[in-house]
Amino acid sequence: MGASGSGKTTLLNCISTIDRASAGHIYLAGTDVTEIKEKEIARFRRENLGFVFQDFNLLDTLTVSENIALTLTINHVSPEQVSGLVHKIAVTLDIADILEKYPYQISGGQKQRCACARALINKPKLILADEPTGALDSHSSQVLLSTIQSINTELGATILMVTHDAFSASHASRILFLRDGEIFGEILKEHDTRRVFFEKILDILTKIGGGVGDVF
Repeated sequence: MGASGSGKTTLLNCISTIDRASAGHIYLAGTDVTEIKEKEIARFRRENLGFVFQDFNLLDTLTVSENIALTLTINHVSPEQVSGLVHKIAVTLDIADILEKYPYQISGGQKQRCACARALINKPKLILADEPTGALDSHSSQVLLSTIQSINTELGATILMVTHDAFSASHASRILFLRDGEIFGEILKEHDTRRVFFEKILDILTKIGGGVGDVF
């Protein structure tokens, strides 16, 4: 979390190799992301990272099933395996009944769950979510956040989410606050209920509006 311009999206872009860091190092599962050669970046992303964007980034000419399967197809996974994997993840995310539809035929919430399925299908080490609820209504946001939380707890996926929304952040287990490109504080959910954690987030955001130095 952090104000506009604090570096949230830039951080995600550097971790994902979309942008190149001009200094320092970034490690993911023992690999220094900053030293990956240009010709190896695409493969690194496919094998290690999943992406969930605010605007879904689905291909309109492909069905939901084909969108989800895209990474597997690029990785030359056999059609038989692809079909089984797509169906399994679709059942998990409750979109099995729309697999043959196109993006323009489904709701925003369904599109985002399709994007989550696409991000998860290859079992990445890290899922990067940039304001995933930004284009959704309140009900769809709630469904998506519950889905993301279950993906984390039940499927063991590590998720790094950027958000400005305290409600969305309250579904996380750890929150890092950025200011001017630096981490200046964090809070952990630990044994708090989501309501208590939400209130703590609001309290900190309110104080940040005054003097950040007094908070941490």
